[in-house]
Amino acid sequence: MLQNKSSELERTGIVIESLPNIMFRVRLDEGGEEILSYLSGKMRLHRIRVLVGDKVLLELEPYGGKARITKRL
Repeated sequence: MLQNKSSELERTGIVIESLPNIMFRVRLDEGGEEILSYLSGKMRLHRIRVLVGDKVLLELEPYGGKARITKRL
């Protein structure tokens, strides 16, 4: 049951703008909505670079707010 909840909150998108403090503006593939997102801790730890135009996997928060970039595809 937990896997269903996590899969509902995961989306893919394309980075359209890089902002200060490791923040990014991402356009979601489904619907074209733009959302503010930040890098997850593991991506910061391993210094994974995310550039404008990269396709990424996002984990959305259930209450709105910012999304977390968990993987670069």
